[in-house]
Amino acid sequence: MKQLFVFIRKEFFHVFRDRRTLLIMFGLPVVQIILFGFALSSEVKNIRLGISNAEDVSSRQIVNKIKSSSYFLVSEENISEGVIESEFLKGNLTAVLVFPPQFSNDLLHAGAATVQIITDGSDPNIAKTVVNYLTNIITAYQQESFGVATGYRIVPEIRMLYNEEGNGSLNFIPGVMALILMIVCTALTSVSIVKEKELGTMEVLLVSPFRPIWVLIAKAIPYLMLSLANFTVILLTAVYVLNVEVKGSVPLLFFETMLFIITCLSLGLLISNATNSQQTALLLSLMAMMLPTIIFTGFMMPLENMPVPFQVISNIIPSRWYFLIIKSVMLKGLGFEYVWKETLVLAAMTIGLLTIALKKFKTTL
Repeated sequence: MKQLFVFIRKEFFHVFRDRRTLLIMFGLPVVQIILFGFALSSEVKNIRLGISNAEDVSSRQIVNKIKSSSYFLVSEENISEGVIESEFLKGNLTAVLVFPPQFSNDLLHAGAATVQIITDGSDPNIAKTVVNYLTNIITAYQQESFGVATGYRIVPEIRMLYNEEGNGSLNFIPGVMALILMIVCTALTSVSIVKEKELGTMEVLLVSPFRPIWVLIAKAIPYLMLSLANFTVILLTAVYVLNVEVKGSVPLLFFETMLFIITCLSLGLLISNATNSQQTALLLSLMAMMLPTIIFTGFMMPLENMPVPFQVISNIIPSRWYFLIIKSVMLKGLGFEYVWKETLVLAAMTIGLLTIALKKFKTTL
């Protein structure tokens, strides 16, 4: 054990002397969690909206409700119908709401009135979202003003479980945590052993009375402790900067995160044993792991929409299981009895990766 502690202390010295490693481990995750938390959102905001023919009482009331919404920026209130297309071509508008003449008169006396919504269909997803926003605002106005006079009506009451405020960041924060830990832990550990090969210090390790498994453990422990500190910083940033509430057990969250970090470190050690240069190790850990983590984790693209072969492939991605655990514990407040299956999968992956990494560790040059 004394030899192990000496080797671990040596690894800590290596890490603290390398400012680039510290920057990657602590600076990059904080920047990523803030950028992803604010930039990645399924909501559409700051919609540039034009208004045409809003000249009576009812149309002005609808326009005022639209202005009070946080999704729209009413840039043109009296836009002429003849210049609508040119404004779309210039990119000045995302949507236009056109009221017909005598809108209030038709609504009050005829009992029905039409309103035209024109959107930029070059991005169909944004266009559909804008139409839904405007339709909901108009429907809400109709129910508030004429709900009793229009007869019987079934009004759906919507409640968003685990996200009452509709905070778009909650959909991405667990996935971003999995992505950051997967990339950072795997990348940093992947160069730990191959660096010894390039510097020529591997000979010293091989002739020393130090078992291969202790070399792997000593290489992994500093990064495990630093990654847990890194996760603490990420979690505090998510809570106090992005207003994400931790509803579940914090000790369980740290336990599951420690297990996932060990899984990532095991994968990094395996890559480090299988390569002979730091550039190759970094390419494998960054390029080869980033895309599968983004695609097959499920936080950006629903796995249910993918073909069955891709859904099967997603099962071998560790971040997919960690993402499910984080969502269950952090956002839903569930306990270990709801995530024990995912925990067993991560534990099995860790044991398998460590076993392969130990067998791949060459005791001769």
